[in-house]
Amino acid sequence: MERRTFLRATAVGGTSSVLGGTLWRGAAYAAPAQPGSGPYGPLGAADANGISLPAGFTSRVVARSGRMVTGTSYTWHNAPDGGACYADGSGWIYVSNSEINPSGGASALKFSATGAITGAYRVLSGTRQNCAGGKTPWNTWLSCEEVDRGYVYETDPWGVKAAVRRDAMGRFKHEAAAADPVRKVVYLTEDVSDGCFYRFKPTTWGDLSSGTLEVLVAGSGASGPVSWARVPDPSGATATRNQVSGAKRFNGGEGCYYADDTCWFTTKGDNRVWQYDASAQTIELAYDDSLVTGGGAPLTGVDNVTGAASGDLFVAEDGGTMEICVITPDDVVAPFLRVGGQSGSEITGPAFSPDGTRLYFSSQRGTSGSSSGGITYEVRGPFRS
Repeated sequence: MERRTFLRATAVGGTSSVLGGTLWRGAAYAAPAQPGSGPYGPLGAADANGISLPAGFTSRVVARSGRMVTGTSYTWHNAPDGGACYADGSGWIYVSNSEINPSGGASALKFSATGAITGAYRVLSGTRQNCAGGKTPWNTWLSCEEVDRGYVYETDPWGVKAAVRRDAMGRFKHEAAAADPVRKVVYLTEDVSDGCFYRFKPTTWGDLSSGTLEVLVAGSGASGPVSWARVPDPSGATATRNQVSGAKRFNGGEGCYYADDTCWFTTKGDNRVWQYDASAQTIELAYDDSLVTGGGAPLTGVDNVTGAASGDLFVAEDGGTMEICVITPDDVVAPFLRVGGQSGSEITGPAFSPDGTRLYFSSQRGTSGSSSGGITYEVRGPFRS
């Protein structure tokens, strides 16, 4: 993905584009060819699953909380949240957290090369309020507890190896994780109103049993150079966010995604998408709904985030208008899909299949508005490559 430079956005028929700035190559920002539609075109009428999609895309339900997954004897977990996909021979696996307390944990769906569900099983049990997490380069799933002094658990998406608690990654209200294989660190978000942004440096890359937890330190402005400082006591006996003077505060850290020297993360409390340039060690805003002029900000309630091979970011909404919005490399922001009739829910766990042709996500509470009403979907279509 290419770096962006955020200046100011304007809403045009539900689509936002940045004006007055320059792209990394110096080209002028421009609105999409069809105002209001974004790179995939306008959303159509809701389908049989209540999802509005651009032309050429289809949806299906792959799992429902409290019900057996089709073709298996496994009952899908409540409150599905963060997720990721893993190649599995010619097929793939989708791992999904369960954001309930107690119990929590995570489960997995296994797919054949044709997309048929061939299995479902538990990969983590006995934990609390597993919200988001992140995929590692060595194909494990980091499942994060969103509770005070919560832990990160490293799990096996195939369900063969036992999950391992990774104490060295710190005890705080964890949200998401994103691995940076270049600097050999894992970035971590914290879901409190005065939370911080962290990175964990393992003693040995690929082994998360020991290492150093650091917190981002910066000035009072929204953008500029940053540094990192060691958190003296990762056990959180004193809150990790309060141990280092000058640690930059973020209003409710949520999703986290890394690609090409950049880590994007979201803060739900102020509806912002941030980008950390790991090479230059600078931070800036990639999206801020308060700066959208003309009303009708296209993205609110920012939460989980993932990316596609095209460089597009896909940001899920917690509430808002129950959309997954796309932010393109040229800073167009527009709805990609909308889930209707589920205003009491939130969208969670967006993740692409290894070949990039299918997007998985969940409505955490579905039409019932309760954790037992979760629905996990697959969207298939001509995603940009």
